[in-house]
Amino acid sequence: MSTETRDTVFIGKKPLMAYVTSTLIQLANLPTVNIKARGMSIGRAVDVAQIIARKTENAGYTIGDITIGSESLESQDGRTRNVSTIEIQVKRNN
Repeated sequence: MSTETRDTVFIGKKPLMAYVTSTLIQLANLPTVNIKARGMSIGRAVDVAQIIARKTENAGYTIGDITIGSESLESQDGRTRNVSTIEIQVKRNN
């Protein structure tokens, strides 16, 4: 496993609080954690970042850089589709 994935939470179809908990656990050990999502999961990634920034503002977590983009993926019918992506950096203030 590469070191890049240790500071990254990939958003999928699990319950929202599972990703919030995972991100907070990683933030306890690392100064920054990236939340990544694509397609229909982008809204859930934004929700995770907002919950961490707003509900734990006394703990000193803030949202850092936000990167948006798109990836070309091949669909099941063989056509190439562009899928939107987002990466949100959550930082711990020292």
